[in-house]
Amino acid sequence: MENIQGLLDQAPDLIMTYGLKIVYAIVIFIIGKYIANVMKKLSFKMMDSRKVDPTVSSFVSNILWGLVFVFTIIATLGQLGIQTASLVAVIGAAGLAVGLALQGSLSNFAAGVLMVMFRPCRVGDYVEAAGTAGIVDEITIFSTKLRTPDNKVIIAPNSAMMDGTIVNYSTMGQRRVDLVIGVSYDADIAQTKAILAKVVEENQYVLKEPGYTIGLSELADSSVNFVVRPWVNTPDYWGAYFELLEQIKNALDAAGIGIPYPQMDLHVKELAQAS
Repeated sequence: MENIQGLLDQAPDLIMTYGLKIVYAIVIFIIGKYIANVMKKLSFKMMDSRKVDPTVSSFVSNILWGLVFVFTIIATLGQLGIQTASLVAVIGAAGLAVGLALQGSLSNFAAGVLMVMFRPCRVGDYVEAAGTAGIVDEITIFSTKLRTPDNKVIIAPNSAMMDGTIVNYSTMGQRRVDLVIGVSYDADIAQTKAILAKVVEENQYVLKEPGYTIGLSELADSSVNFVVRPWVNTPDYWGAYFELLEQIKNALDAAGIGIPYPQMDLHVKELAQAS
């Protein structure tokens, strides 16, 4: 009973001592997290106001948030009376073991740093990489978020992005549309080329410079193939592609020039019946 009474007598002091430490620790954690979020937003806005590439701005602001948050955790534990020096040593040793176990994640992190430094692609670019293709929405520490034309979201590891070939369709302001048009062997070559040239020159997307190419490329099994290669602005590529095909088909039909398609001729022979 005397021990219990002694504890009850000490309870106010214990509550005052440890209760305040817990309250201070919670306050430090909340304030630290708030500061981390504010610094992330401010750093992004500052870099954005200076026209820094969004890829770099997002990556740096995420790194800054992580550093401030880690410092907040250490300060919170220190307020609770935990020896942070020994904790840092333990975290370092554990970090080495975790690092060996998470080699893939570390390689993703390193690849993310390389992507920010060398910038093979930027936010808003349409790229083909890591076995997929889409618009780059965000490059984070470990992964890259791609959005496909049919509005699916793909998360690709940064190491997969950097280990393979990256085809960036948005880097250059202009792209060439490559079309192969096959006509029948009965068609007049000069007339066909003139029709194709007229369609290309009147198309709303085709650029006057650097010009276009129309030429006979192949005498195929069932068709005479022409290549049609105009230049368009990169954002207009698919609009030009679909519209040119439709206009060429209509123009060839109007001129009576046939477009062959695979077909099979079947010859039936009658055998004389034995008498």
